[in-house]
Amino acid sequence: MEPSPTLEVQRLAAPLRQQVLDGLRQAIIDGRLAPGARLTERELTEMMNVSRTVIREALRQLESEGLVAIIPHKGPVVRSLTLAEAKDLYHIRAVLEGLAARLFTENADDAQVKRLAQALEVVVKAYEGGDAQQVLETKNRFYDVLFEGAGSETLSSMLGTLHARIWRWRALGLSHPQRSAQRSKESIRNLRAMLAAIRKRDAEAAERITREEASRAAAEVMRLLESGGRESGRS
Repeated sequence: MEPSPTLEVQRLAAPLRQQVLDGLRQAIIDGRLAPGARLTERELTEMMNVSRTVIREALRQLESEGLVAIIPHKGPVVRSLTLAEAKDLYHIRAVLEGLAARLFTENADDAQVKRLAQALEVVVKAYEGGDAQQVLETKNRFYDVLFEGAGSETLSSMLGTLHARIWRWRALGLSHPQRSAQRSKESIRNLRAMLAAIRKRDAEAAERITREEASRAAAEVMRLLESGGRESGRS
């Protein structure tokens, strides 16, 4: 694993352990620490300028989240995700995001609905710009607003962990050269339909549309992978 100054922790108000955990998690999610990369305590303590105890705690948490695996005689490595696991996680994503949409519809106030609408317009602009990474980041912010408005910390935490595990696959679905030309338009249409259902306070429709969108995203990723596609440099 090559040393990277981008992993150094800024000692801010947040607890140091949380900063280290968040920094390592983000480095795995955005590919700076690639699947299979060894995570040696010595290198990580030097890169992040923290103690081995803090690093060990962070690695244990990342192992529980499914982002790190402990390999006998090798130690911690960034965990790869198999196709079977990806399918399973996408099925779970559809159910949980559908539930979040239902709870948002039932619990969110008008200000939160407005924030969701504003976040969606940022997503649309990102799609129009054609930058896959920007689309992914703006969609994550859109879903953050949705999960917050759902009013369930437990659900939000579960979805945060799940999104971290499938980040690379979502990036593949957005950036692959064989991506369906209609998929972006379909996604925008579905998200707008979900928002319309939320505005009508139709929780059942909001849940159904959200689950359908997640399922169609999964189908696109599986199509690319099963047709012999490989993870792009963004993964």
